[in-house]
Amino acid sequence: MEQSASPGQPSAITSLTTRMAARDEEAFREFHSLYFSRLLRYHIIIARGDEHAAHEALQETLLRVVRHARRFDDEEVFWCWLTVLARSSASDAGRKRNRYWQLLAGYARSLLHRNEIFPPAETDRELREMLDQSITELDTETRALVEGKYLRRATVRELAAETGLTEKAVESKLLRARRELRENVLTKLRHENT
Repeated sequence: MEQSASPGQPSAITSLTTRMAARDEEAFREFHSLYFSRLLRYHIIIARGDEHAAHEALQETLLRVVRHARRFDDEEVFWCWLTVLARSSASDAGRKRNRYWQLLAGYARSLLHRNEIFPPAETDRELREMLDQSITELDTETRALVEGKYLRRATVRELAAETGLTEKAVESKLLRARRELRENVLTKLRHENT
């Protein structure tokens, strides 16, 4: 972005960020055009190549830019601010994913105890891999509901609004998904122990 400005004229970054702080929609479109690809590449680096995680964190970064937009007079300082938002968004997204996996791992451990399967060499990492694989085996709609409920922490009401299903239908699908995950994990554990 060109930084030079005529005497008495604000720089391009000053103009852009001032308009963003004033909630100018056109300024946000311009920002998106100028910075989206650069921020995505930055997020892919932070996520070590995991494009799904990068896109997830990028969405949160863009929301934070909108919420906290303010004037900057220097493009380098503005970029540093964007990278701070990007890193904190990536960190928050990582914590959400970890809570999701911890919840599922705890659920799987409770299933193991209930079914009296205690694989001595089973580690949390291996269990997490089994859960991850089992989740990817769910159909697309069910996987979206499970991820919405346990990763994004969406309520049943929010999931119903997003999908057009009734709350009862969402609850029913989540119940079936938990049963299917339980059976898949137990099958994998039994297979590993034979």
